[in-house]
Amino acid sequence: MENKTIEEGKTAAITSYILGVGVFIAMSMNAENKNAFASFHIRQGLGITLTFISLGMIISNFNSIMIAAPMWIFVSVLWGYGMFSAIKGDTKAMPLLGAFFQKAFKSIS
Repeated sequence: MENKTIEEGKTAAITSYILGVGVFIAMSMNAENKNAFASFHIRQGLGITLTFISLGMIISNFNSIMIAAPMWIFVSVLWGYGMFSAIKGDTKAMPLLGAFFQKAFKSIS
């Protein structure tokens, strides 16, 4: 990917990792001028957000820190990996789920 494309999409890419609202803000930032770098990270950010919500809904049924802590660690590691990848200008998919997120949300560009 060209450096110009990366620099133009970096703000939207970083914004997409703000859990919850950031994905929708980044989608609106990328709506007019489609940027491949931003789209990649928007798909990754959306995947993390949906993973966080779905795991949270399942784990909220249990009242145990031994169950909740690994979920928070897992989501935090994915979030950190994605955020630093966007800051560095990389388009590496996240470990474990990144390739799935790219396939599942391929219509988001």
